[in-house]
Amino acid sequence: MTLLAIIAVCIVLLVLAFLLPRLSIWPQQGVDKTLGAGQRTGGKAPGPLGKLFSKMFGTSRKATNKSASTGRRARGKMPV
Repeated sequence: MTLLAIIAVCIVLLVLAFLLPRLSIWPQQGVDKTLGAGQRTGGKAPGPLGKLFSKMFGTSRKATNKSASTGRRARGKMPV
């Protein structure tokens, strides 16, 4: 369930960054803040579970940021 939500967010950020590169910064920052809060909170769980939760949110954060930057980079390479 969580994986599907992250994939959907990545796709939305990719399309938004391609169509509206400057306006896509705000949704990206919102997603980044939300996942960052989850990463910090998950890291407080005891033992190896905390490391797992923190890593899961950190990887999701990296994926969404990479998706948005890829959309902006592709837009920048367009000939128009």
